[in-house]
Amino acid sequence: MKLTCLFFKVAVYLCHVTENKLSELLRQVITLNIRLYYKLIRILILFINGLIITAVIFPTLSVLLSASAAKHKRDQLKTRWLRRFSLILNVQITVEGELPEPGVILVSNHISWLDIVVIGQCLPAYFVAKSDILSWPIIGYLARQVGTIFIRRGDKQHIRATTEKIIWLLKQNNNIIAFPEGTTTKGDEVLNFHSSLFQPALLTKSAILPVALQYHGKAKESAPFVGDDDFVSHLLRMLSLDKIEVRLCFLPAINSLGKNRQTLCHESRESICNKISGYSALDSVRPATLESSH
Repeated sequence: MKLTCLFFKVAVYLCHVTENKLSELLRQVITLNIRLYYKLIRILILFINGLIITAVIFPTLSVLLSASAAKHKRDQLKTRWLRRFSLILNVQITVEGELPEPGVILVSNHISWLDIVVIGQCLPAYFVAKSDILSWPIIGYLARQVGTIFIRRGDKQHIRATTEKIIWLLKQNNNIIAFPEGTTTKGDEVLNFHSSLFQPALLTKSAILPVALQYHGKAKESAPFVGDDDFVSHLLRMLSLDKIEVRLCFLPAINSLGKNRQTLCHESRESICNKISGYSALDSVRPATLESSH
């Protein structure tokens, strides 16, 4: 009889514990979904805001202001929009190094579309991107309207036209941001660079500034935009994270005078590889603790 009572008490206790755990799990799921929906609504509002800025405000600025004043205002609006995007995703960036003077080509390793949000909020610049982005909903339109330079791989005539456009922008003292790997990786390697992106630097005697970028924490596994990923599902994955930790390092500039494309490729890639190797070594010793610099 005593044994039966003992079993009954144990069963009641286990049921009570299980019920509490299920309740806690349900509460966490509901909280997670509410947070995700809230972020998603904010992103949708931000995209609508971006459409209004590019379709209405940008043309109005061109009419009301001088060319230089209008450009300055557009640059401010672009970086502010990217910072709001970063805020919604709770991107926590640790920035190392010094921002470059205008009129350089920044070359970075490439992990995700999120790289554009991370780097673009730090300084005004024109991005070089694959033409595939044009097919992305909303983002493709916004990218075109803010002056993104699109490349069609394998189209020599289009690459020449792209080179001429970059040269013109550099001569106007603009920054160019490119991803010479030509594709994204999981962040644990840096692929060989395409040398054609370095030609404008040689023709304009512009400096090359390598940029090393690496995600940490949960974002290290979730941030890479590789394989069969599509933008919408990847964005939802990013929104589901509590925070996105990333290190961004602006490395010393490389003078292009007296060098060829292959040399610039090698030096810039080597600089980025060395920095990323240092990040990996640091992560193996202790967990990364990043604080936002914004």
